[in-house]
Amino acid sequence: MPDLRLAAAITAGKAVAALSRALGAGGGTTMPGRVARRFAPDVTARLARALRHGTIIVTGTNGKTTTSRLVSHILGIAGLISVHNRAGANLAAGIAAALVQHSTIRGEPRGDVGVFEVDEATLPLVHEALRPRAIVLTNLFRDQLDRYGEIDIIAGRWRAALGGLDRSAALVFNADDPLVSEVGTQHPGVRLAFGIEDDSCGLGTLEHSADARYCYRCGVPYHYATVYFGHMGVYRCPQCGTSRPIPLVSAREVTNRGLEGTAFLLSTTQGSVHVSTTLPGVYNIHNVLAASACCLHLGVALETIARGIGTFTPAFGRAEQVRVNGRAAVLLLAKNPAGFNEVLRTMLRAEGTVALIAINDLTADGRDISWLWDVDFEMLAGRADRLVVSGIRAEDMALRLKYAGVDPSVMTVEKDLARALDAAAGASNGRPLYILPTYTAMLQLRKILQRRGAVRGFWED
Repeated sequence: MPDLRLAAAITAGKAVAALSRALGAGGGTTMPGRVARRFAPDVTARLARALRHGTIIVTGTNGKTTTSRLVSHILGIAGLISVHNRAGANLAAGIAAALVQHSTIRGEPRGDVGVFEVDEATLPLVHEALRPRAIVLTNLFRDQLDRYGEIDIIAGRWRAALGGLDRSAALVFNADDPLVSEVGTQHPGVRLAFGIEDDSCGLGTLEHSADARYCYRCGVPYHYATVYFGHMGVYRCPQCGTSRPIPLVSAREVTNRGLEGTAFLLSTTQGSVHVSTTLPGVYNIHNVLAASACCLHLGVALETIARGIGTFTPAFGRAEQVRVNGRAAVLLLAKNPAGFNEVLRTMLRAEGTVALIAINDLTADGRDISWLWDVDFEMLAGRADRLVVSGIRAEDMALRLKYAGVDPSVMTVEKDLARALDAAAGASNGRPLYILPTYTAMLQLRKILQRRGAVRGFWED
């Protein structure tokens, strides 16, 4: 006999999603979950338990959307249908909405496995309901300090939450991030560390924006043999001996092709295979490794993983290729110092830099924009052909660029995003256009492009 309360929750959630899309109010990625939980507070746990292959959680500061989408893509090639919050609604309501959307009225799942991107601060609130088979920890960077606080606060919450994780669950974690690694190595169950094993990816020295540069146990600065970006690298504490774990899944023989992506030897305990991805930058190597380690734990063949990596296309706003007024452009989300620096380095590999930088300070971006002063915009001095600055905090961004030594004559400040987009496209003059927005600016720019028929809605991507 059907559970009437659960059926009512699912029916109400589906109705809200359909209405939202019909009215053009959005993709129905969050509100349906809120409504469903009003009818049945345990809707997430009940629908998650019905998935015959269980659930996977992907969390961290950067890379959640790309990593979870890549896991879902690989599992699809392996024959498993994912229930996935693809649009990036990664709070509790968004996860509930994804489960409702992919369930029948009776609560039967239209999928085999749950793949959920989870906000780093939300992990303690949802992991018990989801009972994951695997949790993937990508990284921890300072991001939205007004909301999250410092990264050691998030690490402490992770540590407390994962203390109750079932021993049968696997923890897939980034060995190159010392704070994430410290959390990961405390798990008593299966641990799968991933990392880069190629010194050619190194920067040489720690960036000033590096966050977790001190040993968590004794407070002494780490010694780095290699720094990849931010505080990512091969590290060791000279006092207590704490050091980077040996990654079981790693990238070797890396070839960096700039915005065209990377190629490397994917080395695992089950063998090695050469892979190629269109995802650009060293930071995306970590995303590929995270997804590969997770799928290996789930029993996916290495050859299938390699095929998935090679056929994967970037998520919306994450190195997404678009056309703006007939000109080629790439959207590169940039929302914190470490990520912005990597985006700048990737962009500057190409000849001729024309970019639109759009900075907002809405809730989803973080109200505190002081982080802009930790980004190495000095890289652009003398190398930027044309920069258009836009968004709510356009003037702040222009000021930061001035102090970075960027020639004011190459800058245009245009707060209106649509006009800024047109100005940047006009300035590109046949060269690739790089669009570097914060999160809400990215959504606003894609909405403009959607109205022009250049992209689909982010929930359809």
